[in-house]
Amino acid sequence: MPDCTHVIAGTCTTTFTGDRDRHQHGDVLVVIKPDGTTLVHDAAGYQPVAWLTRPDSVTVDRDSVTASDGDQRLTVDIHDAHTRGRYPTTDAGVPVGDCPDCEGRLVGSRGSVVCPDCGDSYGLPAGASVLDETCDCGLPRLRVERGASFVVCLDRTCESLDERVRAAFDREFDCPDCGGDLRVLRRGGLILGCEHYPDCDTGFAFPEGVHDGACDCGLPAFETPSGRRCLDAGCENLE
Repeated sequence: MPDCTHVIAGTCTTTFTGDRDRHQHGDVLVVIKPDGTTLVHDAAGYQPVAWLTRPDSVTVDRDSVTASDGDQRLTVDIHDAHTRGRYPTTDAGVPVGDCPDCEGRLVGSRGSVVCPDCGDSYGLPAGASVLDETCDCGLPRLRVERGASFVVCLDRTCESLDERVRAAFDREFDCPDCGGDLRVLRRGGLILGCEHYPDCDTGFAFPEGVHDGACDCGLPAFETPSGRRCLDAGCENLE
């Protein structure tokens, strides 16, 4: 379910102690976000007049708000609250399709696709593009480059990117240290790692790009968004 933001509008006295000591009084808007970030806005400008980002602790009661982080402390004394309340808050992002579970709107935000209505969340592989194309399950499809361009469902359990990459590149290249096969493995991200691990611990992160011939060192080369590169990111032989 969505997190909540606490909002208080009223006549307040704000005191901040720490790296920028301040003491202010006036009619302000106090916003306490779900991560504890506390902001105090007045009528001028777009920046808050006082704030504390992701503090260690926040206390909100009838007459005050107190946020503390180490030796920094923000205190808002509420003399007259014109209005106050807690309101649902979600990540905002670019709409990418409809949620098949609740018919809400899916949005892309911070490396994932989420449904603000029901809370469903799907991680996006690095460099993935969400397509205007829908899987049979109702979720959008993605285009991801891992040695080739693959189109898969947003839900990895529906259409697995790992299986597609493995079918295309597992055992296709030789280990430069022992001559064994490089296997497609997931170790956080996708890697090409030697089949003889742990006796041979050679491994390379699978780059975002398309396989494009070979490097002078013998390893495969890839055309990536930042240019052509060897599978070994530290290789200096590629011309």
